[in-house]
Amino acid sequence: MDGRNQTSVSEFLLLGFSDQPEQHKLLFGLFLWMYMVTMVGNLLIVLAIISDSHLHTPMYLFIANLSFNDMCFISTSIPKMLVNIHRQNKAISYAVCLTQIYFLFLFVTLDNFILAMMAYDRYIAICFPLHYSTIMRPRLCLLMFIISFLITQFYSLLHIFLLHRLSFCADNRISHIFCEIYALLTLSCSSTHLNEIMGYTFGTVLFLSPLSFILVSYVHIISAVLKVPSASGRWKAFSTCSSHLSVVTLFYGTLVAVYLRPSSTHTTKDSVATVMYAVVTPMLNPFIYSFKNQDIKGALSRVVWNMRSLLGVRGLQK
Repeated sequence: MDGRNQTSVSEFLLLGFSDQPEQHKLLFGLFLWMYMVTMVGNLLIVLAIISDSHLHTPMYLFIANLSFNDMCFISTSIPKMLVNIHRQNKAISYAVCLTQIYFLFLFVTLDNFILAMMAYDRYIAICFPLHYSTIMRPRLCLLMFIISFLITQFYSLLHIFLLHRLSFCADNRISHIFCEIYALLTLSCSSTHLNEIMGYTFGTVLFLSPLSFILVSYVHIISAVLKVPSASGRWKAFSTCSSHLSVVTLFYGTLVAVYLRPSSTHTTKDSVATVMYAVVTPMLNPFIYSFKNQDIKGALSRVVWNMRSLLGVRGLQK
């Protein structure tokens, strides 16, 4: 079949997890709760870092950007799913489906680069502490963000261009809570060989290269930490990386489980792993970064206290 768009399917059906109506309320409540926790948690992290001038350092600015990116990431899929459950309508239009895929790839790839930038920040802070302020300048951080954003834009648009040339002629059922690209490829009645070749090539480079960079950075970090004479010094140095390592493990573990396999091997069971990286990871990130970080805990306490004071003043004015 030729490469022209011959789409005869105007919409797809997002089957989600269950066809039983009695479970829809449970799923709606569960995902609404997860969405609200994710949005509130990440928003508080962003506000805490912005409001505290002591946290205006590269490490915390990277965390703030990761939190903001996670809010955007989860907002590309969950609100549409909640609307569909509420209306008992599983349909999503072809255009909205492609738009959803574009933003999902944009934000998940950007997450990937932000985690790599955070690893570089920890590498410089631990291995070259005396040169940290001269190396991690605002200009360098901004340049890394701009380059990462341009790369993710290209990668996301590439997927949309390759999807737009496919034909979808019959089956329009997607066994996921959102438009997942490999589920979409299995529905195509035209050849997806180019999509898979380009997807795996660029995906491997754009995801495994930052991951390799992170691993190499931590090899140098561990080597530097082991040279610290005191046990308390080693623990203090490595504790600054523990939150980042936890997020990296959760992020890449679920991502590899979903995407680094041929699309023909994907089953409906993969929707669970998809939910892990698309919903659970963004929800857990604020808890991971604030659990052992006293600076963020203190800033969060001040933000919450200020919000309570503001609400209290408004209540008295009424």
